[in-house]
Amino acid sequence: MTKENYFKVGTIVNTHGIRGEVKIMAITDFAADRFKKGAALQIETKQGFVPVTVQSSRLHKNMWLVLFEGVTNINEIEKYKTNDIYVYGETREALGDDEYYYDEIIDSRVVSLTGEAIGVVSEIMTTGANDVWVVKRQGQSDALIPMIDDVVKSVDVDNKLITIDVLEGLLD
Repeated sequence: MTKENYFKVGTIVNTHGIRGEVKIMAITDFAADRFKKGAALQIETKQGFVPVTVQSSRLHKNMWLVLFEGVTNINEIEKYKTNDIYVYGETREALGDDEYYYDEIIDSRVVSLTGEAIGVVSEIMTTGANDVWVVKRQGQSDALIPMIDDVVKSVDVDNKLITIDVLEGLLD
């Protein structure tokens, strides 16, 4: 199994308590499914992927507190602090039109309708109403691109190319 079949769903940011729970910052719209009891996940380590199964989970202060099966204390899990959590590709949900996975958008090139290069998407902010894509620009401050139909005209996932309509004031 190569890494391209794995998709990041979060990062272990810390341990929680002494029983072996970890605090995970999720980067998935399906967190409740990804971290539910029985869910199969993979922890990325320097030695490769370590498969784990969720025993229990709960949302706490915008973080997921997750306990993996077989983990009974903090010492067994502490070594995974700061490691990323992945799901194997076969378990990825099909999305509707105009819906994308974070990894399909991150690192995509952004161009205007006339083909002028604007920058590269570095992160995605979830604002509630719509996502905002943070675009790194060379020699300029980051541009904030709202994921709305008036602005985003096409997303070519295969070529990692996003075409936007540069509305007045958008890049100021």
